[in-house]
Amino acid sequence: MKRLLITIMVVLLSMFATACTQDQAEEEPQFLEVDLTATPEKAVKGEEITFEAKVTYGSEEVDDAEEVKFEIWRSQADEHEKIVVGHAENGIYRLKKSFEEEGTYYIISHVTARRMHNMPKKEFVVGKPSEPEDENATDMEMEDMDGHGTEESGH
Repeated sequence: MKRLLITIMVVLLSMFATACTQDQAEEEPQFLEVDLTATPEKAVKGEEITFEAKVTYGSEEVDDAEEVKFEIWRSQADEHEKIVVGHAENGIYRLKKSFEEEGTYYIISHVTARRMHNMPKKEFVVGKPSEPEDENATDMEMEDMDGHGTEESGH
């Protein structure tokens, strides 16, 4: 009797484990997507611009991101403004801001949710465009900061 009970329990546990494994295998991996917009993309000095980050995880709208921060700067500037943004509605995190200095600007939305991070970048212009940043130089600077991309001779 005891042997029969143990056999039945082993069979049931095996069936349960197999069912759990199949459920996990059928589940498609989901990704954190961020659609960053600036409206209008070309504004006049002093005009309010609406920045929106539409955050989704698979088909689900994310209204409980751990952090959403907009990083904004004028091209060629060393100073970057960072603004934490709350959820507005339907997975959208919104900031309205105006700029008093003309030029080419950039915004990066730093979004952390569902143990993932996504940081899309967008360019926008206020009034007359200024000299844009050299994307290659920025990439090289980032590599230098990481300790990659620089070669030193040992001779």
